[in-house]
Amino acid sequence: MDVLTVDDSVQFLEAARELIATTEGFRLVGEAGSGEEGVAAARRLSPDLVLLDVRMPEMDGIEAARRLTAVDPRMVIFLVSANEQADAPHGVGSCGAAAFVRKQDLAPSTLHRLWATHGA
Repeated sequence: MDVLTVDDSVQFLEAARELIATTEGFRLVGEAGSGEEGVAAARRLSPDLVLLDVRMPEMDGIEAARRLTAVDPRMVIFLVSANEQADAPHGVGSCGAAAFVRKQDLAPSTLHRLWATHGA
């Protein structure tokens, strides 16, 4: 599974890098620090999975997810946030993302479970 992570937090990008490196079957192919960079990287890299932060300046994860699904509807998007889904902005459920997961709940088992449920 080729994975692209998109988040404006350097700390989360580092944590996601470590998570993906220790998760069998998943391989990090790129990172982006904003929604716009993420959409451009996804066009270039064609990842199977995008871990996409919900809250980012300029283009948030909801708009980025809409654009990503327009680029390639087969791309699986997991929205990630430090907050509960109930606290997420309007549009989380209708932006084309397959799942919502709290950043603190991400683990190899979580990635495998979500991919088994929502993966291509």
